[in-house]
Amino acid sequence: MASTETTTVREGHDLAGLDALETPQQIRKPLTLTLREKVLPPLSAVTLVLAVWQALTSFHVVDDPSRLPAPGAVWDVVWQAWLEGELLGYIWTSVSRGLLGFGLALLIGTPLGLLVARLKFLRAALGPILSGLQSLPSVAWVPPAVIWLGLNNSMMYAVILLGAVPSIANGLVSGVDQVSPLFLRAGRTMGATGLSGTWHVLLPAALPGYVAGLKQGWAFSWRSLMAAEIIASYPDLGLGLGQLLENGRNASDMAMVFEAIGLILLVGVAIDLLLFSPLERWVLRSRGLLVRD
Repeated sequence: MASTETTTVREGHDLAGLDALETPQQIRKPLTLTLREKVLPPLSAVTLVLAVWQALTSFHVVDDPSRLPAPGAVWDVVWQAWLEGELLGYIWTSVSRGLLGFGLALLIGTPLGLLVARLKFLRAALGPILSGLQSLPSVAWVPPAVIWLGLNNSMMYAVILLGAVPSIANGLVSGVDQVSPLFLRAGRTMGATGLSGTWHVLLPAALPGYVAGLKQGWAFSWRSLMAAEIIASYPDLGLGLGQLLENGRNASDMAMVFEAIGLILLVGVAIDLLLFSPLERWVLRSRGLLVRD
């Protein structure tokens, strides 16, 4: 009589080779190990940067505080903005614009990428243009956007779209190009054609390239927004992180400049850790490429 053996993965027993790929891993790492592997390295890097920064000011390597303020001076500016209730306002003004602009870019770039990937005429006509737009610095779009749309939020969103849409579309085109024709034939055999085939076969198969395009699209969105806020600073637009950076430059206040730079970096890292890193891990795990976190 045939018997079926079930392999159970218990803590302390690892599988190797093909068994490790085929067997779902149920082992959860201890919290201390997760903290040591994922939290301690970046925390150590930040601590090292702050230590070097403090040493440069404490040992008078850079004597002029107007050129390089001490970390404590920058923290005092951040804390004062928090006490005055302005810090979250800076962040929310820019983050809300960036996320809304990225959402609009997603709605435009996704169907555009599908059309360019699937239609030879559009690929020949728009493919080089999308690649050229992707390499064009987003700051170049700020002056014409101001002239066309004026100093308002519409100008901000236009700059974000022009910076992010090409990256999202090109990422999806790259993902579609990497889909095996066997998947498409199998989908058509099972009746997945037209929009159904695109939704159930093509897009899932193209996810790795698409997610890479989304991540790059967000980076372009955020950089485009910062460029627009710095150049097109205007009181009616509200005070975002780009305007904060420009205000620090105008006032020759390096503590405020470093405050803005730190907040811009913090938002970028937070969005990546909270949104794109989990999405990338999910895509890799669903394909058996990430057995363990």
